Amino acid sequence: MLLFLLSANFSDCFCAPQLEGYLDQTLVTQHLTKNQQRAYDELLKLRPEPARALLRTEQPRSAGTLLVADCIDFTELMISQDANRYAAVVQAQDERLATLAESPEPGPLRAYARAEIRLHQAAAQVAFEHEVQGAWSLRQAYQQMQATVKRYPDYLPARKTLGMMQFFIGSLPEGYRWFLKLLGLAGSVEVGLQNLRVAAQRPNDFQTEAQIILALIHETYYKQGEESSRFIQQLTQQQSDNLLFAYLAISINKRLHHTDQALAAYRSRPSGAGYLPIAYLHHMVADLLLYQGQYAASQRENLLFLQEYRGTHYRKDAAFKLYLASWLSGDQASAERYRRQIDAAGRTVLEEDTYAQRFFDDQQPLNRTLTRARLQIDGGYYREALTTLESFATTAHTSLRDRLEAPYRRARAYHGLQQLDSARYFYARTVALAGDAPYYFAPQSALQLGYLYQMQGQTRLAKTYFQKALTYPKHEYKNSTDTKAKLALESIKQ
Repeated sequence: MLLFLLSANFSDCFCAPQLEGYLDQTLVTQHLTKNQQRAYDELLKLRPEPARALLRTEQPRSAGTLLVADCIDFTELMISQDANRYAAVVQAQDERLATLAESPEPGPLRAYARAEIRLHQAAAQVAFEHEVQGAWSLRQAYQQMQATVKRYPDYLPARKTLGMMQFFIGSLPEGYRWFLKLLGLAGSVEVGLQNLRVAAQRPNDFQTEAQIILALIHETYYKQGEESSRFIQQLTQQQSDNLLFAYLAISINKRLHHTDQALAAYRSRPSGAGYLPIAYLHHMVADLLLYQGQYAASQRENLLFLQEYRGTHYRKDAAFKLYLASWLSGDQASAERYRRQIDAAGRTVLEEDTYAQRFFDDQQPLNRTLTRARLQIDGGYYREALTTLESFATTAHTSLRDRLEAPYRRARAYHGLQQLDSARYFYARTVALAGDAPYYFAPQSALQLGYLYQMQGQTRLAKTYFQKALTYPKHEYKNSTDTKAKLALESIKQ
């Protein structure tokens, strides 16, 4: 399951359980039909209507049809974030689950479809603020997928989804442990990765999905971004008409600070009839243009995002970026209007929105020089950022936040240029100056120092800094920082 992002024969790997031993192996449903596979492939291109058209020739109550149909509904809901569609999607999921529960269809595909649809339902329920129902749906999905893997150990799609759940549950910060114990869920990063690797390496109907999930994990948590980027680029070259692959190329290049490549991927993305509209693309591109100092163009893209988007997430972040574009271009009246909009819009579930809301609540003015440097660094323009930072100087009136941000930005710029001695010096300076200040500069510096020392083979020092990153109390990016530090510590133990 690729959530809102979102092949071959392996019958020689299939082991039928003893209860079904009397069945002819050819009658045991373990694969999508050719048409169901084609529909799934169209969905991976983010073309839901062509996918639905292909399913109309299939048996409507078969496990494969029900599964792919649910993938289509779920993908549309999660990408659009349209609350008006939520009730109908959940009802359709309940009906599909009831059909599968009564189905005599043998084999692993039916069991996998039940668990996968339940997981889709859990994600939808949590996304649309039905957290209690979502938690119990997650518990059911996890237990059902565990049972499917136990009964059909060589059915790789189930290993893919179970591995994904095991990894993400195992990597959650400590603050969630009580909740997971209440649900009876025990994750394992190592076991989860093993299951994902098996599903990614061996042919199966959902191998590409497993490969993408694994690549995103490697990029996000294990500093293997360039390798993951090459894999995504290979996918886009193989399928130039695949909007999901183009989206992933834009997203991963943005996170790797490759602004020019991300914009090139955006401009060459497939479009036209049949493709699902993705409002969030405008928000991503607005960031990229902001990094380049194209303030008017960035504003246009974020206004398009807010106009087309139906969800509640990223609205505060979009208002904050609109504020930055107006403020940096000298339009104070518009900047103040967008600043007030931060408090009026959206939720603070995502870290980007939390950061924007904190900026509003603190009422502490940003430093223009440091803000420009931050955006240049986010865009991968490291030399330009160092030039910008040359004009920054502290005075008796410089705030603690700005005193901490200045060395942190220098560290990030030197790190991006691979001038690692200078990066380590300014990261360490940030940590030393910060004390217990409630900003993310010190915990992020500790995390990056951990990575740098780990790369050098100095595991003792690396461990010290990863542990230090975990000690900081509430800051804007605590969840993601703690998760990365925790996974890094686990990798040192192995």
